[in-house]
Amino acid sequence: MDASPVMEGRPTDLVAFRRTLLERLTYAVGKTPGTATNRDWFHAVALAVREYATDNWMQTTNGYYVRDQKRVYYLSLEFLIGRLLASALHNLGLYRTCQQALDEFQVDLSNVLEAEPDAALGNGGLGRLAACFMDSMATEGIAAHGYGIRYEFGLFEQGFDQGWQVEFPEDWLRFGNPWEFERPEVAYPVRFHGTVRDTVDHDNHPRATWADTEKVLAIAYDTPVVGWGGKSINTLRLWSAKATRKLNLEDFNRGEYMGAVHQRVLSENLSRVLYPNDATPVGQELRFKQEYFFTSASLQDILRRFRQHHADWGELPDRAAIQLNDTHPAIAVAELMRLLVDEHNVRWDKAWDIVQHTINYTNHTLMPEALETWPVWLVERVLPRHLRIIYDINARFLQRVRTRGPVTDAKLSSLSLIAEGRERRVRMSHLAFVGSNKVNGVSALHTELMKKTVFRDLHNEFPSKIVNMTNGITPRRWLQQCNRPLAGLITEAIGDGWVRDLSRLEALVPLAEDKGFCAAFSHAKLENKRNLADRLGAGQGYSLDTDALFDVQVKRFHEYKRQLLNILETAALYQAIREDPNGPWVPRAKFFGGKAAPGYHTAKMIIKLINDIARTVNADPEVRGVLKVVQLPNYNVTLAERLIPAAELSEQISTAGMEASGTGNMKFALNGALTIGTLDGANVEIREQVGPENIFIFGKTADQAADLLSKGYDARATVADTPRLARVLDFIAGGAFSPEDTRRFRGLVDGLLANDRFLVTADFAAYWDTQRKVDKAYCDQASWQRMAVLNTAQMGFFSSDRTVRSYAKTIWTAEPPLVK
Repeated sequence: MDASPVMEGRPTDLVAFRRTLLERLTYAVGKTPGTATNRDWFHAVALAVREYATDNWMQTTNGYYVRDQKRVYYLSLEFLIGRLLASALHNLGLYRTCQQALDEFQVDLSNVLEAEPDAALGNGGLGRLAACFMDSMATEGIAAHGYGIRYEFGLFEQGFDQGWQVEFPEDWLRFGNPWEFERPEVAYPVRFHGTVRDTVDHDNHPRATWADTEKVLAIAYDTPVVGWGGKSINTLRLWSAKATRKLNLEDFNRGEYMGAVHQRVLSENLSRVLYPNDATPVGQELRFKQEYFFTSASLQDILRRFRQHHADWGELPDRAAIQLNDTHPAIAVAELMRLLVDEHNVRWDKAWDIVQHTINYTNHTLMPEALETWPVWLVERVLPRHLRIIYDINARFLQRVRTRGPVTDAKLSSLSLIAEGRERRVRMSHLAFVGSNKVNGVSALHTELMKKTVFRDLHNEFPSKIVNMTNGITPRRWLQQCNRPLAGLITEAIGDGWVRDLSRLEALVPLAEDKGFCAAFSHAKLENKRNLADRLGAGQGYSLDTDALFDVQVKRFHEYKRQLLNILETAALYQAIREDPNGPWVPRAKFFGGKAAPGYHTAKMIIKLINDIARTVNADPEVRGVLKVVQLPNYNVTLAERLIPAAELSEQISTAGMEASGTGNMKFALNGALTIGTLDGANVEIREQVGPENIFIFGKTADQAADLLSKGYDARATVADTPRLARVLDFIAGGAFSPEDTRRFRGLVDGLLANDRFLVTADFAAYWDTQRKVDKAYCDQASWQRMAVLNTAQMGFFSSDRTVRSYAKTIWTAEPPLVK
């Protein structure tokens, strides 16, 4: 299916595209059709497609300037964009043309697509959300720029060594990146360390001068982001860190070769790796510097663009909206104040008013320990001027609170941007909240809990700041491109309008009662399952029964996401099957995927437990054909595009009240998987859309979970009252799955019993019972397929197109002109 409208601009006929492709292969790649590898063809195709995109990219940018359209600047430490070629071909309407052109050279487009590396610019939902928003903002005609870091190695490439996670550099740039344009002329100095000197200006007003600083250059790399139809194309600008001096020639000539490049190495480390391990003070400093590095460069770029056409700084909020994707760029509040006050001589009160009407902040977590804070000593050493600004903001804010009436010390402490304690720390979420125009949650439940928990006192001070913007996903990548069997079926049934307007999927609702359509829907799922089984069989040696229920949990590893609950139920199921091998068991293939942060010991132990259980289960002839456990290494966007279309059961089992939204839940449901989950994050809204009869909900609600934890939850008592859980924990702790090291998981089990703050044991019995309901439902395939069709049909609300339109209207006041 290639339903894209014809792109305006240069001719897209086969002859013209073939000529461009051959020119790029010959003159840019330096190969002939007879000698080119699939990687060579990928670079040639990408460069040819980039040329087609560039014409409209320039027209789009020029149109924004001509209309003086309000800009939206999306600052995110992650952009998990995945592979770009298939997306660009579809969005530009060039997929079939490219396929036909390659056919003439006897080259398979699918092999060319496989040659593209998966851009290692993110980790999980935060980065994927940013990528979906960039797609949708371009599609909607919103004048948007994305800003992030051009990581040389990304997060890491995950492997398994005897079941343990091991990390390797993700060298995604090894063969270059044909999509990007290096902009060496767009270079901004980013400063660190130094001292603050107090002076006065010519009007005798006090001024602070940040002096004796160390500098790093931020160099821009631009990637065009193609909207649907190719008419509107925005920019993702990523920053790469470069030393101001690459080589100390004096040291080099003295034979001090390492010393000669020492400063270069330190500087370029800033854009080397995503989320360096912060378990050490050096690691903490690097992460903090990374966040400031890309934030400062982005703000300097934003102000430079604004000043090209506007003289009055007071107009900035009318011409620009800055969106902070989580707290990583929260230092933007202090940095924008510094740039306005110190560099552009704007008075403090006017600058603060500009900041508060320009910046907006998206919160992505409710867990207090996950709300980013930095030690005051670290901020003072790395950014002394910014700490002074933060102190000034805090003093003025708390004085404002005091003038509104009597206030307790406890409330002032809760509101303060500085957390007082054994180690004083800067609360970045508080800084972002106070300095923003709007603060948004990412699901209805999350937004309400923000008001009641982590931001309760701040919400009382600013009752109109917090708004809800439920997350969404782009239907282009997450259905049209990754699930061609289902996308083709849907288009055949209701037309292709759903690609641009996902709400049109509602036309599928009556077809849930059509046996023929449900059978075709089931066949599309089976085709995806077979494709996945073939890939895993050829690549990793797995033998999968495609008649089994494909049960999938893929997300970054964290205790609140409760992969542990899933694998405990899997181990209990294994025990039950062994005890009654002739029972009415529904065959299952359990899939896990995701990375644990290098320093997150517990998460890495859970990964090892899953692999040890998989080793035991998959080698046991007693459960063969009934249960299979698969943990896939190096989960990324490309793997998601293969797993999600094949999934039949989507595991969304986080502790209620701890997952802000989730977007994986939306992707799975859009592709016809049924959800088993708690009433957490966007699961609540998915349940509202699909109906409670078409989703499997279990476990404590957010209120019940909070109440249980507040009273001091006793996991040992729950385990004692849950024999099935007690048996499986004893089994694991006793070394049944780790005979070579029988005490391997004793600490994991003891920790769970001593402090089950994510309520794994509390929800185990309900989870087990609900999984048996899933078994029963899967046995009635006619009913299951009906439920699956209704899940897909009711996902229109969860389009990121709808989400960014809501941001544009409610937060950014940047609604675009109509894009025809």
